[in-house]
Amino acid sequence: MIYRDLTLRERQVLGIIIQSYVVSAMPVGSRTIARNYNLGLSDATIRNVMADLEADGFISQPHTSAGRVPTDKGYRYYVDLIMNVSRIDEDEKKLIDDNIGQLGCELKGTSADVLGSAARVLGSISRQLGVVLPPRLSNAVFERLDIVLLNSTRIMVVIAIQSLFVKTIVMELSAEISRQKIDAVVDILNERLSGLTLDEIRTTIARRLSDCNGEQGLMNSIVGAADTLFDESSILERLYISGTENIVDQPEFKQPQKVRDIITMIEDKFGMAKLVDDVANFPILSGRDREVVISIGTENRAGTAADLTIVSSPYYAGKMVGKIGILGPKRMDYDHAVRVVNYMAGCLSAALSDNN
Repeated sequence: MIYRDLTLRERQVLGIIIQSYVVSAMPVGSRTIARNYNLGLSDATIRNVMADLEADGFISQPHTSAGRVPTDKGYRYYVDLIMNVSRIDEDEKKLIDDNIGQLGCELKGTSADVLGSAARVLGSISRQLGVVLPPRLSNAVFERLDIVLLNSTRIMVVIAIQSLFVKTIVMELSAEISRQKIDAVVDILNERLSGLTLDEIRTTIARRLSDCNGEQGLMNSIVGAADTLFDESSILERLYISGTENIVDQPEFKQPQKVRDIITMIEDKFGMAKLVDDVANFPILSGRDREVVISIGTENRAGTAADLTIVSSPYYAGKMVGKIGILGPKRMDYDHAVRVVNYMAGCLSAALSDNN
């Protein structure tokens, strides 16, 4: 976004309006700024500064005779050019370390445990909606496959991907098969496919197994189901969400229709995952080896998120990349959200990558 260069006074007033509005959820007037902040400016001067900011679209007046509130443009200028991100609070750091580090590094949980815990901690610390999108699996390295015989014609295929990640698919067979034949097929599949990415397996499995003389019925079923077995399309339906009670408790969403809209949006996990996954084109705040992306209001591609801000970051598990984020009203403590998401992304990356 292109802005005119704000003066020091304008930056100070805009920053104060945003910080005050974040805390109070009430429009901010010039008299409040003059009385509570030592800017060395008169009430009249502050009014003139606010008038200029309003004329340029950084703030707006929701009601006649009311104070001003930030616009999407004002929030964007603030996070791009005014906000300073501080270090994460030690108590919050310890909470994340205790919940995520131990589950991952000490192998006390599965990927679902780790990612679910991350969503809960994000929601709890931010007092917003915490979301975690599992890693995309296309670049994931296949470790091994097992087949569980559920009955004589029904099997469950269990695919282990880079240590903590597991994918399961139930398949119906056209004929009965013995445990001995299943074991023979499993041995061949693991020998031929181990170390390949899911993308490589999906596109080359037929060629890699073309000379096998084992149980052709089961082998053909596996090859025929490769697009489903080794596909990641279901990833956008597997979203971990926590903190719904936090977001519906915000003043912006107190109206019954607003509550219904938010709940409907949260219940659509596919839509929510797309929302978090589609924010990569917006300005990036860089950390040491990570990045945090902030998408504000109408910058979000979904019209249902026009009143929301999404603060998100990628995390890494080997070659796989997932997303975490905080969703809340535009009246959000951006500094706090950025440092929590940034630290959580690093902690998740360490916990998951240490096991690959």
